[in-house]
Amino acid sequence: MSRILRGAALAVLICAALPARAADLPSGPYLQETYGAYNWTGFYAGLNVGYDWGSASNTGLSPSGFAGGAQGGFNWQSGSIVLGGETDLQLSGASDNSGPFKFSNPWFGTLRGRAGYALNNILFYGTGGLAYGGGKVDVGALSESHSAIGWTAGGGLEVGLTRRWTVKAEYLHVDLGGENYALTGMSHEITANVLRFGANFRF
Repeated sequence: MSRILRGAALAVLICAALPARAADLPSGPYLQETYGAYNWTGFYAGLNVGYDWGSASNTGLSPSGFAGGAQGGFNWQSGSIVLGGETDLQLSGASDNSGPFKFSNPWFGTLRGRAGYALNNILFYGTGGLAYGGGKVDVGALSESHSAIGWTAGGGLEVGLTRRWTVKAEYLHVDLGGENYALTGMSHEITANVLRFGANFRF
């Protein structure tokens, strides 16, 4: 839990400078209208890019690499409280090897609830739910892949730049259940930490 909180705090700190930078932009009717009575309710979709690092049990390896993908969801706002749901699908370059033995996590996705507190166009939120993804073992010319289901939790900060566009920084801890691999004769469970940045378009 402390790892999840540290990661979420890091995401918030990295994105915290965005409102200040936005305040330096030239003022005008459009920006004034944008930051007045911001409302988060509605559907959205966007893209993200980041980095994930973690471990694969019973291997001694720590797969890590860049990841990117797409997300979509819905927010509902009442007062300063924002509730919603989000799903995403990621391609990942996370891998690690020891000699001819390599373990990788080429893809993963999540289906999560979100709950947050809005300060006008700035949204602080926590998130958690279902995670799923793939693990792959390579031993020389042989390879074996499995899909696994687990859980994820994290948090982040999202900033509305206009009524249509937002940017966000987010941390997730992903824990995928163990799967048995014939090539190793053992079960391997993937755990990963994901720090990513994204942009959303609100419909």
